[in-house]
Amino acid sequence: MAEGAGRRRRGGGRAGNTARRGGMGLEQMPWNPPVNIDRPVEPLTEEGVAAIHQGAMEILEDIGIAILNPEALEIFREAGCLIDGETVRCGRDFIMEMIAKAPDRFTLTPRNPERQITVGGNHLLFGNVSSPPNYWDMEIGRKVPGTRDMCRSLLKLTQHFNCIHFAGGYPVEPVDIHASTRHLDVLFDKLTLTDKVMHAYSLGKERVEDVMEMVRIAGGLTHEEFDATPRMYTNINSTSPLKHDHPMLDGWMRLARRGQGLVVTPFTLAGAMAPVTMAGAVTQSLAEALIAVALAQYINPGCACAIGTFTSNVDMKSGAPAFGTPEYMRATQMTGQLARFYGLPMRSSGVCAANVPDGQAMWETSNSLWAAVQSGTNMVYHAAGWLEGGLIASPEKFIMDCEILQQIQRYMDPALTATGPDEIALDAIRSVGNSGHFFGIQHTQDRYETAFYQPFLSDWKNYEGWDAAGGIWTPERAHHLFKTIMTNFEAPPMDIAIREELAAFVAKRKEEGGAPTDF
Repeated sequence: MAEGAGRRRRGGGRAGNTARRGGMGLEQMPWNPPVNIDRPVEPLTEEGVAAIHQGAMEILEDIGIAILNPEALEIFREAGCLIDGETVRCGRDFIMEMIAKAPDRFTLTPRNPERQITVGGNHLLFGNVSSPPNYWDMEIGRKVPGTRDMCRSLLKLTQHFNCIHFAGGYPVEPVDIHASTRHLDVLFDKLTLTDKVMHAYSLGKERVEDVMEMVRIAGGLTHEEFDATPRMYTNINSTSPLKHDHPMLDGWMRLARRGQGLVVTPFTLAGAMAPVTMAGAVTQSLAEALIAVALAQYINPGCACAIGTFTSNVDMKSGAPAFGTPEYMRATQMTGQLARFYGLPMRSSGVCAANVPDGQAMWETSNSLWAAVQSGTNMVYHAAGWLEGGLIASPEKFIMDCEILQQIQRYMDPALTATGPDEIALDAIRSVGNSGHFFGIQHTQDRYETAFYQPFLSDWKNYEGWDAAGGIWTPERAHHLFKTIMTNFEAPPMDIAIREELAAFVAKRKEEGGAPTDF
């Protein structure tokens, strides 16, 4: 098809079952990405914010960041930064001038425009687990390497649940597909099994270019339409401490040039890859993130950028990463303050160190998710399905996490804090007085179906009722629900010609060898 020629479009489609029941007895809330109506928790004083900012600027000016990508090095040289081998030192005036060019919010529009999301402001978005190499479910009963079938199952959960707003990286790494073509098969699955915002791994030019082309084809877009507004995004990690590697910066620059979404997330584990103090780890993390944002803004001023935080601590007894800790929560809140200082959207994560979907998994994940809320996070990675510090993906954990996400979404409903006459309810209080109850009065009858959050997984029966119903523990209930969702899943519609074009592109790229690997 000629460049710029019109292409078929499709709008609408299934919005993940916007009715409360998904056709299988599952109560879930409709697609409605929440807006955070709470004031953020800000543990730092103004002096504390200034001190961390000053520390980040001194790192960028005096210590420098290793940039292992020759093209990026030359861009920094052109911009007037000091280059010493692979180390780049940037003046704060340059950094702040570039940061000021970045928007404080942006949209991402997938193939179904009804699934468009806004990143920034008070918007709060949840994404699926991304990138674990292993999988665990109750039927298998042990940790096993990920496969394409497992990946597809988790993508179906990503599509099914309305509280999941974007499709991050591979929900489990399908190691049964060769690394040279893995991205082609998984992106085909993602684009056909879901209609939510897509992600590209910045792992070499072939993968990034292939994903951009597949997203363009799936959206029925011309190249000009694709480039006109962000349709997808990447997330890169710095290689802490204080360096950015070649392939991730390559993908970062390619997406910057085409105006797609960019998220940079340093992985700073305090005591291992960053100072043992939270302030020191956050300071280092910000320096590593800001230099990447500056690079993108120099290449394409005004392109969509967000900074991420993955600052947590290690277990000083073993060196293993720890997540959902008090330190993790405070680091996330502190980074949120600095993100607002710089006027940038922020990404954090819903994470835990637990190995199975047990109590530890849920309290650590809940801590990290509520830290995201408190920090003013805009994109929450790994919000559903993460175990073992990111080494395991689990469908049971995915479904258990979605119960938390729905509760957060309900918590943000402005109706809960409305104070009009109907909410103050003086007439109802007057009618009951100091005797009787509120169950039967009209005020209650008019509202009882929607007055309170209704869980789809929690069991609110008393012990005797729970025991009589089989005494099923939460992970097992989640497993049964997983099987039901898989049995009844229907992929969102896609124009048959677009699907065929997408399949033809995948076949062609496979014939060409896909992406080079070391295997």
